[in-house]
Amino acid sequence: MRSYAGRSAEERRTERREKLIEAALELFGTEGYAATSIEKLCATAGVSTRNFYQEFSGREDLLLAVHGQITERAVAGIAELLSSLENAPLAVRISKAVTEYVRLTAGDPRVARVAYVELVGVSQTVEEHRLSWRAKWSALMEAEAARAASRGEAVTRDFHLSTVAIMGAVNELVYHWSTKRTDASRETVTAELTRLIMALLTVP
Repeated sequence: MRSYAGRSAEERRTERREKLIEAALELFGTEGYAATSIEKLCATAGVSTRNFYQEFSGREDLLLAVHGQITERAVAGIAELLSSLENAPLAVRISKAVTEYVRLTAGDPRVARVAYVELVGVSQTVEEHRLSWRAKWSALMEAEAARAASRGEAVTRDFHLSTVAIMGAVNELVYHWSTKRTDASRETVTAELTRLIMALLTVP
């Protein structure tokens, strides 16, 4: 726990962890999870293999950390945005939220690949992690739908299946756009998603 070069052991560990997460974002987001070895991660981050295992149990643990960081930032960003638009109409709230979601999860191609591609099919643990985050997004949308219903902007009903469908559609379309499989602009994609979400939330 001695200090070194003016930094405590805890500060050095935090720095190593951040370097490994950044290296993982770069390599998982460009070369892919399966093609990235621990040795390559350590070389890119400039840390030793020994230091790697002090922070993470393996590549899978690091993948979960990278994805968790991406998703936590997105959830916090959307929550803050919606809070700032408390009195705005539902259509405005949804449009702004979708725009911010696309920016946070697909503005950087590396982030988009980790968020939408590299988690799929890795292991049961990773799949449970992915589904747990999807459930949190669904709950956030259910709360937004209930708020809209209380304001007379949506019909009062059980929105659970609708929010599950919305998350699937959002993720698929954003992935489709982020991988350049369409020439549509970001504005076109967000407008299409806004129409879809508004339809599912407001049509009886």
